[in-house]
Amino acid sequence: MTELGRVAWPPAPIRTERLVLRESEVRDRAGFVELFASPEVGAYTGGSRPRDELERLVPEVPGRRRGLFVIELGGTMIGVIELNRRDAERRSKVRPDAGEAELGYLLLPEAWGHGYAAEACAAALGWFADALPGEPVVLATRTANERSMRLAAKLGFSEVRRYVEYGAEQWFGVWSSVPPR
Repeated sequence: MTELGRVAWPPAPIRTERLVLRESEVRDRAGFVELFASPEVGAYTGGSRPRDELERLVPEVPGRRRGLFVIELGGTMIGVIELNRRDAERRSKVRPDAGEAELGYLLLPEAWGHGYAAEACAAALGWFADALPGEPVVLATRTANERSMRLAAKLGFSEVRRYVEYGAEQWFGVWSSVPPR
């Protein structure tokens, strides 16, 4: 993923009814290790990584980069959201210049099923729409990931296409803050 361009970073924390979306901090390191070591989280993302490897490799302040928000609930990290431009080789040509932003999210398994992903993603998309009005956002997920498919529909993503990659059927959709005419 590449930079969002002219967007000032980091933004002020984004507060929802239950969550805070903010830049990562030192206190989030254990949450990042847990997130990427989790077999449940890794089931649809190419697999989990060994905890001892993550303990060695995850920096003191993990994930501190433009477009990455930590999702916080009650002062504790429960996941991450990323909004960034797709890499050149992954362009989908949804925009004329093919530089679309992509939404990605990962939540710890204990945070699943409570509506946190929908709440956090809606807030991140709202921030994006204010920061870059009219720009579309794309999302890709495995069709087997039923929760992610439901979330994409709930957030208002429209299917663009399906394809096979990484040995599984993928779903690719687009969202825009500008209503269709």
